[in-house]
Amino acid sequence: MADSFKQTLTQGSQGAPPRPRAKMPFLPFIALPRELPPGRVPIADMANAFGVTHRTLHFYEEKGLISSSRIGLMRVYDASEVMQMAVINVCRETGMAVAVIQELMNELCSVESQHTAEAVFRSALAARKRELSAEMSTLHRQLQQVAELLDSNTEGDGPHNDNAAEQALTDQELRCLALMAEGLSTQKIARHLDLNESEAKSIEASIITKLRANNRFQAITKAVLLGVVQV
Repeated sequence: MADSFKQTLTQGSQGAPPRPRAKMPFLPFIALPRELPPGRVPIADMANAFGVTHRTLHFYEEKGLISSSRIGLMRVYDASEVMQMAVINVCRETGMAVAVIQELMNELCSVESQHTAEAVFRSALAARKRELSAEMSTLHRQLQQVAELLDSNTEGDGPHNDNAAEQALTDQELRCLALMAEGLSTQKIARHLDLNESEAKSIEASIITKLRANNRFQAITKAVLLGVVQV
């Protein structure tokens, strides 16, 4: 069942004529974006609502995760595909690999009740939480090692204060950092803070600099370890 499901999805994404395919009668409940229009959703609205690119949607179709039909030359998605995209988007925001999401969606394809669908989804989230906890443990240990090396090589009489950069964060940067820690994309953070995407990117860059991190993930990790944000 899962193979035929994936095959028909892939055919749909390549522009083949619509063919009957297995629907997912039960999916875990995920709140849908408010920006979605009623009825079939054009690809541009789908991308904007979920904060992804057209290329990302095409990629999900190629991987058999969603499928689309066409109205003329325009790709559109029906309600069931929108609901599947909501599940996929949440999984991606938690950092799940595409292969893991494929396995999850294949499993959801065969569930026989809403209760089972919720249980399958929670099991996948619990597995991801264990992975993240292991990664955080490793990062914490590595940060401690780096801090010890830096402290042992610090010149001068004053103690090394690793909290100095954190104290320089503005209120807006702290709000942005909290949203980053929740896993929100830059586009969604911009909406929450009533900014344009360029302004949100600039704030994120400032946070990364002030926390003396190399990238977004390192900044979030360091902020969590310093107690600046809670996860």
